[in-house]
Amino acid sequence: MTSATRGDVSSLFATPKTVAEHRADGSIVLRSGEPLRDGARCIGDWLEHFAQQTPDTVFLAERDGADTPWATVTYAGALRRVRAAASWILTQGLSAERPVVILSDNSIDHALLALAAQHVGVPSAAISPAYSLMSKDFDKLKSMIALLDPGAIYVSATKPFAAALAAIKPLHKAQIISGNAGDAEALAFRAIAATPETGDVATAFAAVTPDTIAKFLFTSGSTGAPKAVINTQRMLTSSQQAKAQTWTFLEQGRGDLVILDWLPWSHTFGANHNFNLVLRNGGSLYIDGGKPAPGLFATSLANLKSVMPTVYFNVPRGFDMLIAALRADEELRRNFFNEVKFAFYAGAALPQNLWDALEELSIKTVGRAMPMVSAWGSTETSPLATDCHFLAERSGNIGVPIPGTELKLVASGDKLEVRVRGPNVTPGYWNAPELTKQAFDAEGFYLIGDAVKLADVDRPERGLFFDGRVAEDFKLNSGTWVSVGTLRVAGIAALAPLAQDIVVAGHGGDEVRFLVFPNIVACRAHAGLPETAGVNEVLAHDNVRIAIAQGLSRLKQQGANSSGHATRTLLLTEPPSVDGGEITDKGYINQRAVLARRAEAVARLNDDASGEWIGL
Repeated sequence: MTSATRGDVSSLFATPKTVAEHRADGSIVLRSGEPLRDGARCIGDWLEHFAQQTPDTVFLAERDGADTPWATVTYAGALRRVRAAASWILTQGLSAERPVVILSDNSIDHALLALAAQHVGVPSAAISPAYSLMSKDFDKLKSMIALLDPGAIYVSATKPFAAALAAIKPLHKAQIISGNAGDAEALAFRAIAATPETGDVATAFAAVTPDTIAKFLFTSGSTGAPKAVINTQRMLTSSQQAKAQTWTFLEQGRGDLVILDWLPWSHTFGANHNFNLVLRNGGSLYIDGGKPAPGLFATSLANLKSVMPTVYFNVPRGFDMLIAALRADEELRRNFFNEVKFAFYAGAALPQNLWDALEELSIKTVGRAMPMVSAWGSTETSPLATDCHFLAERSGNIGVPIPGTELKLVASGDKLEVRVRGPNVTPGYWNAPELTKQAFDAEGFYLIGDAVKLADVDRPERGLFFDGRVAEDFKLNSGTWVSVGTLRVAGIAALAPLAQDIVVAGHGGDEVRFLVFPNIVACRAHAGLPETAGVNEVLAHDNVRIAIAQGLSRLKQQGANSSGHATRTLLLTEPPSVDGGEITDKGYINQRAVLARRAEAVARLNDDASGEWIGL
């Protein structure tokens, strides 16, 4: 693809600068050639600033449905309600030992309550609604509440959360707050946000330091009880300062940032990256009530037709569904590629076929490829550790270290394990000193557990490629290593559009095999069956089984060695389980949790006499 076709990003991003230090022990330390400049003391400084400088700019917007108008709050209006709610919080004696817990999904009230707590030095903790609304046993929710001992718990309405609230009632003495003013058994957030402001708010706000805990965010807990990751004010502000130094258009075009986003604030991507990006730069965030799931993506499309963002964020499943919509709607396609500056995807997970499809549609529509960028990090790195602020040639480049952050690459088998150190890295896990100690090496680098490889060993500024999770990779009996992360993405592309996600199996065996979570809608269409056809009928259809076998053959042609393709596939009829720790509400699959929970399915996959699996 020519540079003219790919376009120019010099007006959007800084030129990547990376310095590599090769140590005597064989490790490599990568740093940005750009020092991190001073940032804000706390995120409340951003709100105070824009409430004064651009008081009437829309900060947050939401709506109940595709046909209803957007309800909005300006920066000045948000600060007014934040200070009021902060006054109430101070009267309750809340603190890091008695934080504010939020069980509901993204909303204006959710944002204002979290900001109010953080404004006066009280941490907030957004917990994925899946643990309250989709769980059957509430075990993980109970462990989170027991760990935090909250002083206040917010829900959008008490009725949907009734079972969850009942399950955790013996574990706390918190005040229940509801976004629904009609809930008699809870205190209305509307009343809290109308509390008369006192001088104590300004005093408490002035006392917030970069080391003050801003929030607790939970890891998935797939291998045990979820861990509460401490997020300090310094982590959040330094992360956004580094982002501003890499995405230079943010500083040049204040007021030009509009985001339409569904990504949950119970995760670092939606909260610390996207929400804080808007707040730090005086932009506008339109809360998308949809998400990339059957029956819900129509809402996202309706919102996209109402508010076209300047930067588009999504996860791979969202891009998959977006591409189908863009192909079917010429007006949406034209507006999207004309208005969106670039798209941002989660670095390791975007299959190449989706990347190629977006480029093809963009070139066909506007004559150039829309820039596709990514980043990499984790809850513990708030989340930015690397940023791909340049035109990568293909999917998977996670970029270079951000200003202020160091990466240490250490040999681990035939891979390079990556570790992270910087002001964006957590000081540890709440009330878990042993887990905290285990999470860092002797030099204070966080042991994130990922592997990377250099795009060009002689030119580190060309970025890094994600090379899987060190703990997920395994050896076949031949001694050949299987790179689970790389093979998973290649497998999804080879089986597209029938595979929604893949779990790589074959541990202790001679061959790699796949457990596949199928895209039932795509499989049903490929089989030519009506919408009423059941899952078992769809997955047993010859058209589906033949297409899966053909996909396995394509994958083998791409990676002929035993670790580069799968010989068998089993289509799973049960979707991934939240209680089982198999999936997050961003749609990410936990490989180890699925393999452990579905040992019986793995046994069927390995049974030579079974007729269920599909082979080459």
